[in-house]
Amino acid sequence: MRLLLRLIFIVFSCRLVAGPTPPELTSALDAFRAEGTKGWAFTQTTVSEDRSRIERFDPLGRDSRKWTLLQQDGRAPSSDELQTYNEHKARRSSHETPPNVKDQIAPGTCEVMDETPERGVYRFQLKPGDEDDRSAQFMRVTFTLHRPTATIEKVELASTEPFSPMIMVKIKEARTVMTYSLPDGERPTLLKDVSVRVRGRAMWVKSLDQDMTVTYSDYAYAGKK
Repeated sequence: MRLLLRLIFIVFSCRLVAGPTPPELTSALDAFRAEGTKGWAFTQTTVSEDRSRIERFDPLGRDSRKWTLLQQDGRAPSSDELQTYNEHKARRSSHETPPNVKDQIAPGTCEVMDETPERGVYRFQLKPGDEDDRSAQFMRVTFTLHRPTATIEKVELASTEPFSPMIMVKIKEARTVMTYSLPDGERPTLLKDVSVRVRGRAMWVKSLDQDMTVTYSDYAYAGKK
């Protein structure tokens, strides 16, 4: 029995030793886009504890015109809300690009969490996104690879312990999970949903707690790749 337990411990320990990224995962990550495959229109529904929003994205639109606000908090948006929304989208489209966590993977830190003929689950440490990044060292990103289709099926970014990303801000827990559909011959892999959970405080008294879900539906190919 003692020998058996020892063997189990050795096998388990070896599985969690950090190492290079498996070639099949490297290939899948090269093709992976956090926002999903280009060229598809969709409806985005965002729900938090006290707010909701429904938007439509059209990749053929120009800059901020790609986005249309359909509903705000369960009703048609007011003219002021539409103006504020469009101004915000215009500012974002002019100088912002969506982050991609795969670009922050620290080389040589791949941990094999699970492997079956169907799926592989791999966890990585992160390198700082810039010199002011005080969060990366407390976060881990986990990719679930669907091996038959060489597709990233799930991404989880989660904190390992409480941390302070800036002065007088304390994050107790942070977790974001993104799931993707599998290609089926007619459609490529597409973003299905995102869930966000944050627990923390600012100035020791202001709560930063948040739970939010974003779902993506009504996909339609726009004829642009």
